[in-house]
Amino acid sequence: MPPRQLTPKLSVSPQISPEEVQALAEAGFATVICNRPDGEVPPGLQAADIGAAVEAAGLVFVVNPVVHSSMTPEVVASQREAIESSPGPVLAYCQSGTRCTVLWMLGAAASTPPDELIATAARAGYDLAALAPRLEALHEG
Repeated sequence: MPPRQLTPKLSVSPQISPEEVQALAEAGFATVICNRPDGEVPPGLQAADIGAAVEAAGLVFVVNPVVHSSMTPEVVASQREAIESSPGPVLAYCQSGTRCTVLWMLGAAASTPPDELIATAARAGYDLAALAPRLEALHEG
């Protein structure tokens, strides 16, 4: 599945394989963020396997595994920092791209209206309207 663009700098996708990394480099991505814990994936798709392919392609690899119950402010801040510090476009992946999208939304909630975040996620194919109360609580408005 092709990456789904959320912002000019960030796209998300389901699990990638080492064989797909060269195409990501050719598409202009500079950084790949793994949001998927190794316990969810078989050998060959573990973070070390993907990371080796990413680094061999000359890209930056960031491991920030998360499950919905572990989306702490620290994990959200780590994701935001990885995106902001990237020298170019970022691809974040997990099982479906949903967790990556939620992390981005939580990280952007202070400065971006919740309805805008929800609409952006929806355009990328993620129905995350149920996050509205949490986003509202984080929005500084």
